[in-house]
Amino acid sequence: MTKFSDLNLDAKVLKAVAETGYETPTPIQAGAIPPALEGRDVLGIAQTGTGKTASFTLPMITLLGRGRARARMPRSLVLAPTRELAAQVAENFDAYAKYTKLTKALLIGGTSFKDQDKLIDKGVDVLIATPGRLLDHLERGKLILTDVKIMVVDEADRMLDMGFIPDIEEIFKRTPFTRQTLFFSATMAPEIERITNTFLSNPAKVEVARAATTNTNIKQGVVVFNGSDKRKEPSEKRALLRALIDEEGDSCTNAIIFCNRKSDVDIVAKSLNKYGYEAAPIHGDLDQAHRTRTLEAFRDNKLRFLVASDVAARGLDIPAVTHVFNFDVPSHAEDYVHRIGRTGRAGRTGTAIMICVSRDEKNLAAVEELVKEEIPRLDIPTKAAPAPAATPEVNEDAEKPKRVRRSRSRKSDQKTEDAKPEVKADAPKPEEKPKREQKPREERPRSSRGRNQPRDNGPAIVGMGDDTPAFIALSFEERAKG
Repeated sequence: MTKFSDLNLDAKVLKAVAETGYETPTPIQAGAIPPALEGRDVLGIAQTGTGKTASFTLPMITLLGRGRARARMPRSLVLAPTRELAAQVAENFDAYAKYTKLTKALLIGGTSFKDQDKLIDKGVDVLIATPGRLLDHLERGKLILTDVKIMVVDEADRMLDMGFIPDIEEIFKRTPFTRQTLFFSATMAPEIERITNTFLSNPAKVEVARAATTNTNIKQGVVVFNGSDKRKEPSEKRALLRALIDEEGDSCTNAIIFCNRKSDVDIVAKSLNKYGYEAAPIHGDLDQAHRTRTLEAFRDNKLRFLVASDVAARGLDIPAVTHVFNFDVPSHAEDYVHRIGRTGRAGRTGTAIMICVSRDEKNLAAVEELVKEEIPRLDIPTKAAPAPAATPEVNEDAEKPKRVRRSRSRKSDQKTEDAKPEVKADAPKPEEKPKREQKPREERPRSSRGRNQPRDNGPAIVGMGDDTPAFIALSFEERAKG
C-alpha cells in the first residue's frame, strides 16, 4: 500500500500531513501527485469527497519551495467556482504549508478590494480566487499573470454549470504557455473535454471512478410525494421533511438540506426553527461574513441543520456530515452527485434522501440516467401522509334550478314568460292580497301637483256679464247715428 512518504513530497509537507492524521493517500492523490511532481499536466477525474484538494496542494507546495514571489505577480494560481470552495482550498494550503515560508492570497467576492490589493502588492506564491473576482483585479490593472508557473482548475464541471467557461478561457490566455496545468473535474462534459484538449499538453489522465458515479458508502433513497392540494403541497412537503428527519432518529446527528431556489432555502430554514430543529440558511444572497459564521457553526457542531442552495454543494470539507436531504430534485443531474458527496466522506458511511414531487419526475429520470442506477423508493412516513382532499357530496337526482336571464326587450320578456313553470290545477294557490277599494273618479281628491291636472278657477265666465260697457252694448245703427 502506498504511503505519503513514498510520493517524493518535501519533508516539511510530509510533517504537516502527518499532523493532520492522514497516513495513506486516496486513489486520486496517489495517481495525481507523482506526475504533478514531474512537471506534467494532469487531468484528474474523480467524484467529490475523494481528496482532490490535497492532490494538487501537496505537489504545488513542494514545487514552489524554491523561488521568490514578486509584487503583483503570483507564482501559482488556483481557480475555484465558489467562495466556499476557494476558502476551503485556502484552509488546506495553510494546513499543509505551515512549515514553509510560502505566502497566499484569497480573492473572493464579499471582501474588501483594498485588503486584497495589499496582499497582492507584497507578492504571493499562491493565488486562490474565483473567476469573477480575479478578472476584476486584472481589469483594474492590479494583477499580472505572466509569472504563473502552476495553474489549477478545480471543479471544472461546476464552472461549466455556473457559466464560467468564457472567463476560464480568458484567464488561460493571460497565463504563459509554459505553465503547468492541473485540471480536476467530477464529470467530463463535451465542453470540458474541449477545454482540456485546447489548454492541456499531453496530460496524465487519472480517473479513479467512472464519471458521475456516487460513493458506494452512501445509502440512497427517494420519496415520491404528491400533495393533497396544490396550495397545500409546499407545507405538506416541509412536514414530510421533518418526518423523514425524525424517522432517521439518533443516527442523524447533523445534515445538509439542499433546495433549488434561494427563497425556499429561507422558508425551509425558518420552518425547521419554528418546530424546534436548529437550522440556518446559506445561499449566494447572504454576505460573505454571514456565510462564514454559519459554516463555522455547522462545522463546530453548534448547528445541526444547514439549509443550502447549490452554492454549498462544492468545497464543504466537513467529514462528519451524516445525512443529506434533497428537498428538491436538482435541476442539473450532475448536482446530485456533488450534493450527496457532502456525506460519506473520508471512508465514513452516509445517508442521502430525496423528495420528488410530480413536476420533478423528469429531473429524477435524468439523475438515474447519469448515475446508471435506479435510486431505491422509500415509503412515506405514516404521520407525514397527506390527508385526502374532502369532496362535497353531490345528489345526482336533484334537478338544478333553471337560470332565467332577464332582458329589457319584449322578446326576452316573452321568453321569460314562456319559461315560467306551469302551475298544476290541484296545487294550492297562494293567498292574494286584498285589493284597495277604488273610489269613483269624481270622488277622488284632485292633486294640486302634476302637469296634466286641471285647475279649479271657479264658474266659467261667458262674455262680460253685467259689467259690459255701455258703448259696446249699443247696436250698430245707434252707433252710426250718434
